[in-house]
Amino acid sequence: MLTHSYLKEVLHYAPDTGVFTWLVKRNSRGGGVQPGTIAKNVSVHGYARIGIAKELFTAHRLAWFYVYGNWPKHQIDHINRDRLDNRIANLREATDAQSRQNTSLSKSNTSGVKGVTWDKTSQKWFAKINCNYKQIPLGRFVDIKDATNAYAEAKKRLHTFSPEV
Repeated sequence: MLTHSYLKEVLHYAPDTGVFTWLVKRNSRGGGVQPGTIAKNVSVHGYARIGIAKELFTAHRLAWFYVYGNWPKHQIDHINRDRLDNRIANLREATDAQSRQNTSLSKSNTSGVKGVTWDKTSQKWFAKINCNYKQIPLGRFVDIKDATNAYAEAKKRLHTFSPEV
């Protein structure tokens, strides 16, 4: 079990940059790591990770633990949605439902607008929003701007944790 004191003995965290550096020399399979070396590798999901005390931790959770001295009860949300930006000002504790309010545009999105898809059947833009694990239809619109506005208004009203589009 990683302790707060051991974490601070072996790693330095710069809250203004979000960067962890090693304070001690470490031996690893590929050779040694010198003090001052940035501690990080990136997961397939795009999160910075750090191996310490024979465990692998995400850097955002380590940053929270480093600064506050306790592990977060829930998830840690990157406010600006950049998974590698681990500045403490960019991190906040969030439930799963809250974290889902702060997602990026899906790679499969073809409209270029979050919450808006083209409905081939009606030949209109369909706006929808997810809230508390439920999809809420917002309507079908001739103009994509109207669909975009419907989503933005619903997001402000329903996503109080992260109301920005």
